[in-house]
Amino acid sequence: MVQVPENAEDLKAIAPVICYPVETLPAPDMALYAAAREGLTKREEIRVEARDATCFRVPAGCFFRIKSIEGPQVGDLNLWNAMDFNERFYSGKTRALHGTHITTGERMWSSFPALRPMATVTHDTLGWYGIDAYGGSVHDVIGTRCDPYTHNLLKSGQYNHCCHSNLSRAFAAELGISVHEAEAQVHDVLNVFMCTGFTRDTGQYFMKASPVRPGDYIEFFAEIDLLGALSACPGGDCSAEHSSDVAVCHPLLIEIFEPADGALKGWQPPKLNGYNRSHGV
Repeated sequence: MVQVPENAEDLKAIAPVICYPVETLPAPDMALYAAAREGLTKREEIRVEARDATCFRVPAGCFFRIKSIEGPQVGDLNLWNAMDFNERFYSGKTRALHGTHITTGERMWSSFPALRPMATVTHDTLGWYGIDAYGGSVHDVIGTRCDPYTHNLLKSGQYNHCCHSNLSRAFAAELGISVHEAEAQVHDVLNVFMCTGFTRDTGQYFMKASPVRPGDYIEFFAEIDLLGALSACPGGDCSAEHSSDVAVCHPLLIEIFEPADGALKGWQPPKLNGYNRSHGV
């Protein structure tokens, strides 16, 4: 039997301390990005079909948007350095720096040893949502992605159109490799448009109907050359089931924009992290 200390309530009442104060975190030049946004030219658009995924490429210094086009739909986003797939999105560190959800002015950070900004959120039409009474918000970096392994664990059976499998197929097709090789590159995602949080009583990850509607989008500035993969989740707006063949699902649109010549004067891609990797040896 666990013995509760006499000062249990005092221990619970200790005020929290932010793990990573971000006052010294390199800040994006949002004024420069805002000015560059005024003269964007669309160079490409890619449609992601419902319950499927596709890859896309964005050169450093360009912008890209993920857009709702036909109905409420969430998407799972992976990002890699297009020149080195060992550098990829690090959801855990992004969460530690910015919180459970990201919006305008916040960044998607890359894995060790690079640890640098990959993409900066420059516009978010759902930025108005904030944090609701349940603790829910949109664009989370806490969920991992729906996958066939957890589906098999909880429900048995073989389910192949979850986001993990979708992303694996898309990466395999883009690189011309086997799906088993590709699977090793798929990583924890940014859950675009997904409305999520943690329950206050049990601390469990929850989802609720996304507030996204056709015309809504989240926009990013590519800080480095990017290869992206986006899955239109089989949960649809995630109001009922995480992975399902019966949920109402819709496609998503990726739009890639190029700024006018000279619009980013003085901007440079972020350098690799400055740690010397000696690890005390």
